[in-house]
Amino acid sequence: MKISFAKQILLALILVFFVKTSSGQEKIMVERIVATVGDKIILQSDIENQILQMVSQGYAATSGAQCDVLNQLLVQKLLLTQAEIDSIQVGASRVESELENRLMYFIRQIGSEKKLEESFNKSILEIKEDFRPLIEEQLMTQMMQQSIYSGIDASPKTVEKYYNNLPKDSIPMINTQYEINQILVYPKHNAVARNEAREKLLNLRQRIIDGERFSTLAVLYSEDPGSSRRGGELGFRSRDELDPEFAKTAFRLNDDGGISRIIESDFGFHIIQLIAKESNQVNVRHILIIPKVDIEQKLEAKNKLDSISNLIKLDSISFNRAALKLSQDEQSRLNEGLMVNPMNSSTRFMLDEFPTNEFNVIKDLKIGEISQPFESIDELGKMVFKIVKIKKRIESHRANLKDDYEQIEQMTVMSMSEKVVEEWIEEKKMKTYIHIDESFLKCEFLKDGWIK
Repeated sequence: MKISFAKQILLALILVFFVKTSSGQEKIMVERIVATVGDKIILQSDIENQILQMVSQGYAATSGAQCDVLNQLLVQKLLLTQAEIDSIQVGASRVESELENRLMYFIRQIGSEKKLEESFNKSILEIKEDFRPLIEEQLMTQMMQQSIYSGIDASPKTVEKYYNNLPKDSIPMINTQYEINQILVYPKHNAVARNEAREKLLNLRQRIIDGERFSTLAVLYSEDPGSSRRGGELGFRSRDELDPEFAKTAFRLNDDGGISRIIESDFGFHIIQLIAKESNQVNVRHILIIPKVDIEQKLEAKNKLDSISNLIKLDSISFNRAALKLSQDEQSRLNEGLMVNPMNSSTRFMLDEFPTNEFNVIKDLKIGEISQPFESIDELGKMVFKIVKIKKRIESHRANLKDDYEQIEQMTVMSMSEKVVEEWIEEKKMKTYIHIDESFLKCEFLKDGWIK
């Protein structure tokens, strides 16, 4: 049975769906309730839709797939029921934000908004109406689960006990890790490049005012790699999480969908569209255009690093002192240029976590050796030139409390969270009305207290 991508989306998000027969005819599946949790029902189509999503993503549908999916849905309905009892609410703006993200993903996959509408035989507004309550339910379920294990923390004694009780073959292997010192120099932008960036944004701003979708143009033109694939959306951020000039403009926007003037931040030039505001947070889309750097500016940055490197090699200044005084990376320079891994906030990196340019340089360096200046991209997508030095290399080993405490602590907290949620589920099973259709009584998991 071959189903188009748009049909897969539709089948996964509505309760009654159509199955194509080999003759090309369409027939409506006979719908039935297979389980009830409190006042929530689970339909046969809910289970089939979940399996269809799994298959469409490349997973095999095993003989026990229906039982596995029913188990997941029963837990979700328990969480949703409790979320309503606890009056957990999802702000309308958060639902709309998630809805826009999903739609943008669908549009990118199928090719265009028009194709999506044609495949569904509905307008975008009608598609949103179908999706909105389902997304709200998913967000409520997530919030309820987070509230169950929020505040869980592991003391050093708890972490040590968890580690000591792990079977040896369950202790993870840690690949070779590196601690790296760096000195960064950002190349300057000339006036011509700055004007070109502004002109490009002026043109895009006018196209939006004339009716084109901000999110579509953000996907096509924004130079922010983190948000462009989401239509420029940043998600809810506080003032402290944003560039000061960007935050000032974003929080001044009042009308839903309002477009800002062109502003300049440390990253380049932006236009901003307001999605929603909630108390001290704001969710916006933006399009970023970074002024191009010409050869002269690149050479100037590289020469500056060459001079710094020569001073270090002549013992005129230490690498650590040079990082403090001359590096343009505010995050690392105050810590002797020691890089921080954005993935886990530690100072350790595995080789495959470095950008390609840095990987190629670091893999051949000896401990204490200073690299030649090289071009790279920082975590925000900006061009940068840097020199690096390996401070420490930690060889591959099984995780231990001395060298890998943070990772073991995360494993401990995750284990504690899972246990708390499992205990919560066991308690709610006993207090909540649950009925399972007899056609599913063969499922092994139901012996664990789902049937009273």
